[in-house]
Amino acid sequence: MNEIANTQSAKRIKAYLLLGLLCILIIKLLFAFILDLYSDEIFYWQASQFPAIAYSDLPFMAALLSGLGTAVFGNSAIAVRALFLVLGTSIPILVYWLASPLLPRRQALEAAGLSLCLPLCAFLGLLAVPDVPLLFFGLLFIGFLERATRLNEIRFWIAAGVAAALGVSTHYRFALYLLAAFFYLCAFPANHRYWTSPSLWLAAAILALGLYPMLSFNLGNQLSGIDYHLLERHPWEFQAEGLLHVFKQAILVTPLLYLALAITLYRLLLAARRGDRGRGLFGLFAVTNLGVYLILAPWTDSTRTSIHWPLSGYLPLLVFLPETLRVCFHVIARRYNEKVAQRIILATVVLGFSGSLIALFGVGSQSLNAQLTPLLGKGILSNKMAGWKPLNTYVDSLISSEHFGPEAIITTDNYYTGAQLALGLQSTMPIFNIDEDKAIRDGRAVQYQIWQLNGAALESRESVAGLFISEDSALTVPDKIAIMQRACGHFGGLTFLSQFSQFNGEKVFSFYRGDGRSPSGTDSTACPMPTLGWVDQPVANAHIDSVLNVTGWAINEGQGIASISVLLDGEVIGEANYGLAREDVVAAMKVQTDPNAPNLGFDFSIPTSQLPQGRAVLSLRAEGMSGEVQIFGVRTIELE
Repeated sequence: MNEIANTQSAKRIKAYLLLGLLCILIIKLLFAFILDLYSDEIFYWQASQFPAIAYSDLPFMAALLSGLGTAVFGNSAIAVRALFLVLGTSIPILVYWLASPLLPRRQALEAAGLSLCLPLCAFLGLLAVPDVPLLFFGLLFIGFLERATRLNEIRFWIAAGVAAALGVSTHYRFALYLLAAFFYLCAFPANHRYWTSPSLWLAAAILALGLYPMLSFNLGNQLSGIDYHLLERHPWEFQAEGLLHVFKQAILVTPLLYLALAITLYRLLLAARRGDRGRGLFGLFAVTNLGVYLILAPWTDSTRTSIHWPLSGYLPLLVFLPETLRVCFHVIARRYNEKVAQRIILATVVLGFSGSLIALFGVGSQSLNAQLTPLLGKGILSNKMAGWKPLNTYVDSLISSEHFGPEAIITTDNYYTGAQLALGLQSTMPIFNIDEDKAIRDGRAVQYQIWQLNGAALESRESVAGLFISEDSALTVPDKIAIMQRACGHFGGLTFLSQFSQFNGEKVFSFYRGDGRSPSGTDSTACPMPTLGWVDQPVANAHIDSVLNVTGWAINEGQGIASISVLLDGEVIGEANYGLAREDVVAAMKVQTDPNAPNLGFDFSIPTSQLPQGRAVLSLRAEGMSGEVQIFGVRTIELE
């Protein structure tokens, strides 16, 4: 009877697993179709267009998977993500494969199902990022190593070596898997015999082949990849924010599930201490990954350490999580009653699965930016994965209307804009970027130097003419001024063409035509600069009871300012009187080439009786003589 009941229970759990897996897969497929590529995804696609065994920030695996997807399905977001979706969706199957030799079938199925309740795990595959193959090959490595040390069959040692080789060909962080394997082979006396086994050293030789791409690139490029991952991307100075690592992880994992995983780790380490090799292996892989990120959190890249990197430590714990939940059920039932225990265990699973759905819809909400922004307000939703298709369409029409010559090029102010255009336009025009900030922060500046698509490559060209594009919404005004000075230095001067705005001004691009370098170099009158403005009055949250007086100053070191409009809640309520003497501004801001200097001040007055009452957003719009527009001085005021 017990066997029949267990079989029926296993079938029921299998049905729930398939239903949950299908639900998550449908959502991922939907968003994978409609979401534009994230900046990392588009870089790996671009890397796939320049086949190599390694790149500046990573070995070849992510680029290879992106390239294979587009080779089969064409150039599109879903094609780039296709193989990542396959690998990410197969994680529950791998968890079942890990658990099946060690646990009853029912518990193995439960472990697979619980992987869908770990939000960051269920999310895997939606984005074409290296974490997907890293975790896939990591689980394969754990499974084959467990079988190799339990059965000592050469086929499993070879498979473990292949999985490790593929893992180190994916990301530098796979080193933690190798470190955990070393601890495992050293920690248990029963494993010491393998150090003299030819099978282990055959696996190590296969692993060495996987290390070749990373070592070859670094030795040929002044260790730039290792330098970036170990030094440049991390502050290596104490950050108090890092002390919140555990709390951030508990929220991301969902608190009850996080506690259950912590108990699972504790129980595995206790079993390892008693000499249980099987459980010790999973405990060591988990504690190595989780421990390193926990200890280094106050000194390392907090945006990544505190979010998705620790996922590699949670996945091994999923195998024994069903067992932990049963123990917790009995403990709670003895202390309270079975109904309370059932509710807590059910809440653990439901909250986890709900977290997975929230994570998926949170990212997918970018595809509904235009519909949700009026409800949620500006600045709430990200637009990093939205708006690129309309941009490509706009740029394509601009190129056609401007009739650029055969030698024309496209130049952008950041690498991901250039890569998005390369995918979307499929143009024969070479696309350069003069990114000296984000590309360095992301460890990709060396790669664009190798590809000869950076500012230095522009300098080596005899003729530079074509289209320059800047993403204004990603720049502060000082940043935009620096970018324009750099761009005008390459082109010898630029002519403003137009601006393209999306999502109520949250994503804005400016377009300029460059017709080649001038013999005399950069001329400020041929370099359209953005306007730098300041509002003196009213201050933020001011109460205006009779007359709205707006005063301030604005500078344009390129061709000067044509007009300044005053806006209330996005609607123009009048034109400011621009041209008031402001010698103080000239001295303080070291104004040199603004043709309006020293008359850089403005003022504006309007009775509040002519305006709607209540809270409103005040802003000013400056239009330069070039035609370029900037919004500044945004603040909330109270009209009474």
